Order: sequence, then C-alpha cells, then structure tokens
Amino acid sequence: MSRLPIQSTRFQRFSERLTAVVLGNWLGNWRHRSSVLLALLVGFYFGNNLTAFLLISFPGGRPALVLALVVLLELVVRLRGRLVSQTPGLAWVITDNLRLGLVYAVVLEAFKLGS
Repeated sequence: MSRLPIQSTRFQRFSERLTAVVLGNWLGNWRHRSSVLLALLVGFYFGNNLTAFLLISFPGGRPALVLALVVLLELVVRLRGRLVSQTPGLAWVITDNLRLGLVYAVVLEAFKLGS
C-alpha cells in the first residue's frame, strides 16, 4: 500500500528547512562528510595543543592567550558573515568546524581547570 504524499504546509516547510540546517553539513558525498568531520577533530586537537603548549611560552600567560584566541575567532566569524552569501562553500564549512572544535577544546580545558 502506498503512502499519501505529505501536504506542503508551513510546518512541513519549516521542518524541511530545520533538517537542512541541522544536517546540512552531514549530507553529501563521503569526501564532503569526512572533510567536515576531520576539520572538527583537527580543530579540537589544535585547541588542546594551544592550551597545553602555548600557555607556557605565551607572554602574559593564560588571560592573554585566551584573549588572543577569542579575538582571532571573532575575526573569523565577522569575516565569514561579510564574505559568504547564503550557502557557504566547503572551505567555509571546514573553517567553521575548525573554529568549533577549537572553541570546544578551550572550553573543555577551562572546565577541567575549574576556572
């Protein structure tokens, strides 16, 4: 028995747009998906290394390092907002995932340190 087609209501269109936004990075061919996932993991790896190794040699200590990271990440976000139109390309998605992984690692480190 065949299913009836779904009626195109406002809720149905909203549901489709929400699914496209949430799962948009995970759709596509395997190269796209693996690049996006690798960028997220590499960002997390760099975030762990930045907080562990650069903290010792960075002038000003932890507050200066965190301030520099926040300013750098904010510049990336502002640049993306000005340059990218509606659908970002693979390079911008990879940049976003690198940024997300780095922020997650820094926040996780802050929770581990208790500060």
